[in-house]
Amino acid sequence: MNKSIVYIVLAAIVGLGLGYVLFNAAEEQQDTAEESHNHENASQMWTCSMHPQIMREEPGDCPICGMDLIPAESSSDGLTVNQFKMTENALALANIQTTVVGNSNAASEALTLSGKIAVNEDETATQPAHFDGRVERLMVSSVGQEVRKGQEVATIYSPELVAAQQELFTAAKLKGSQPKLYAAVRNKFKNWMISDALLDQIEETGKTVTRFPIYASFSGVVSEISVNEGAHVMDGNPIFKVADLSTVWAEFDAYESQINQLKKGQSIRISSNAYPNKIFDAEISFIDPVLNTQTRTVTVRATLNNAEDLLKPGMFVEAKVTGVSKENSGLMVPASAVMWTGERSLVYVKPNANTSVFEMREVTLGEKIGDSYSIVSGLNNGEEIVTNGTFTVDAAAQLSGKKSMMNATSETTSDEATVAMKMQLSTDFQNQLKDALEVYMVLKDAFVASEVEQISSAAADLKDKLQAIPTEALEGMVKSHFEMIQRKLEAISASDTLEEQRAAFVILNENMAVLVNNISGIAPDLYLQRCPMANNSKGAVWLSSSSEIRNPYYGDAMLTCGSVIDTLGL
Repeated sequence: MNKSIVYIVLAAIVGLGLGYVLFNAAEEQQDTAEESHNHENASQMWTCSMHPQIMREEPGDCPICGMDLIPAESSSDGLTVNQFKMTENALALANIQTTVVGNSNAASEALTLSGKIAVNEDETATQPAHFDGRVERLMVSSVGQEVRKGQEVATIYSPELVAAQQELFTAAKLKGSQPKLYAAVRNKFKNWMISDALLDQIEETGKTVTRFPIYASFSGVVSEISVNEGAHVMDGNPIFKVADLSTVWAEFDAYESQINQLKKGQSIRISSNAYPNKIFDAEISFIDPVLNTQTRTVTVRATLNNAEDLLKPGMFVEAKVTGVSKENSGLMVPASAVMWTGERSLVYVKPNANTSVFEMREVTLGEKIGDSYSIVSGLNNGEEIVTNGTFTVDAAAQLSGKKSMMNATSETTSDEATVAMKMQLSTDFQNQLKDALEVYMVLKDAFVASEVEQISSAAADLKDKLQAIPTEALEGMVKSHFEMIQRKLEAISASDTLEEQRAAFVILNENMAVLVNNISGIAPDLYLQRCPMANNSKGAVWLSSSSEIRNPYYGDAMLTCGSVIDTLGL
């Protein structure tokens, strides 16, 4: 009996212990599940099925189309909603390079300026005609010809001088009795730059000279010819202009933000593509006091010794302005890492050094020093960012439906962001890009007609037209957009399927719209049009010279699908 009671008591104790353990385990599991659920709710993002660039932390309506937002798909590989992964093969093909950013206590770099060699206007001269007449012979036949002081450059028939010689003959006969009259007549010929030797010859022979020589008053290279043989010239009018190229000007464009780093007398080192291993040392001799309101630049000039005749007017050169030294305690990043949309500055961060995962980050830029920017906010010391192939990474973000340069904010569609992008384009580049628009319209119409061979031919024509535009002076985002357009034209012309051509046309138009939107004075107006169904319902834009919709992405299937979203040139 006593043993039974003991067993019962022991069984009760064991049962109570097991119950306690099991109850606590279940309670902990429930707490863990609740905590996990709460965490998932906290990180749950909501998006629009028609506009995947829209991301919200709470459910609601899409600000673009008004549809109900749906939960964004969670990543199965542990990525956050704005992260995306690229394959190692894609990284290698695009030459994606990353750099770990760090503090720089002192930055002392050279400021880089681009420019051209120009004629030294202080060393130019005009060869005039010293009397009225007709050009019988012109020894200067072409621009670039070298002339020497005292060299005969033209002969002129002058009725005025023919008549004056009769006066000279008469005065010569009376020079014994009227020496002052004789001297006055001789001086009149000297005012016409007729030499004493020629006058003595006229007096001795008694024969009238009908053609008088013009001698070069200066040495130099002919830069402009103003008359032709047989033309009539008047006293003081130019025959040609010469430039002394023993010294030349190197003229550079400095942006408004760089003016405070420049001053007269500052040392610069100039290099050129023609002589990559030769450096020309000079000093800044002139800074234009007036800002060009179109390009927001000022002209910075240096005078170069050109005794060896190496530097030719029109040659592209680059200058490194030394003595630009600034203390800086913030982060410095290469300029190639930064993408600027006109309103925001963006970089791509690699959160984990061991995985090819990236995410976009908005940063606030400080001053540009050399080829680097200081970072005011948005990055931390030790973070790894993309420094080469940034636009390729951005394209991968767009294809993944993640935040990118084109849809960095939830309130702006990618097309609106494209149009809003502002940049500085040179006048020459704008004019040449305007000329290429006519060829672009032929390409767009070929897409509307859905003719593969016509598309390939038009793409090749546009590529040839753009290749004629000099790109040496292009830099930054302008250069990146221009090169992307050329790559897509190459892809379109080489492709034999309409689907591949239209896919490349989407990206071509995104880049084309950015550049064309920054052209001033487009006439007639151009229309930026958009189809929301194109590009797998992500939407795509194109340029048109007419407000009438003719969809190049669907042709006859959906010819009028789309709308005008902006008018360029107003």
